[in-house]
Amino acid sequence: MLCFAVPFLILYPFFALTIYTGNIRAAYGLKKVWAFLICLFAGIIPIITYKKKFDWPKVCVVASNHTSYLDICLSVFYMKHTALYMAKIELMKAPLFKIFFKAMDIPVNRKSRMGSHKAFVDAGKKIDLGYSMCIYPEGTISNEGAMHNFKNGAFKLAIEKQVPIIPVANLNNWKLLQNGGFFKSFGRPGLAKIVVGEPIETKGMTEENLVDLRNKVRDFIQTELDKYNGTKN
Repeated sequence: MLCFAVPFLILYPFFALTIYTGNIRAAYGLKKVWAFLICLFAGIIPIITYKKKFDWPKVCVVASNHTSYLDICLSVFYMKHTALYMAKIELMKAPLFKIFFKAMDIPVNRKSRMGSHKAFVDAGKKIDLGYSMCIYPEGTISNEGAMHNFKNGAFKLAIEKQVPIIPVANLNNWKLLQNGGFFKSFGRPGLAKIVVGEPIETKGMTEENLVDLRNKVRDFIQTELDKYNGTKN
């Protein structure tokens, strides 16, 4: 985990400066530098496949399966514009990482309905300011890449704000950095394989379309996982 911590400590003063001055886009640029250094030192090479070439929306919701802490790190390699993240509220207790919640990312208290609603409202405000949101609808890291059920928040947000939602399948990140606690996980070098789907437009959708939208995103990710696992057998 030194590959995560050492580059972050080096960049921390710059993160602090950009966040406390409200320069969110510059802070996101630093996240890209951090991700590059992590991959460089850890020997991880992102292999990103796009199902079809498209112009990345200025504002969107990205929804992907959550298999590893690498999912967040590697997302900056395919996100074309500044994106903010929803993350479990427990990260607020981390002395260094809580800096991101000062003005950027959104903590979610998964055990509180009120806390979840507040996170949803805050995410909507970030979209209104012109930022995309990256959300993991499972709400937690899965074990060995097997998806949990999806929660509705990401899809409700995309419909309410009438912004496209982009499905992303993380195929094997869990093999490169396994679940088990941020500084207790087993990691190794390798190729991180990610598939980015086409944007799904939500203009004209209402909450009546929420379940269909959720299922469409989940089915896309599951299909890509099945293809990947099938080729490995």
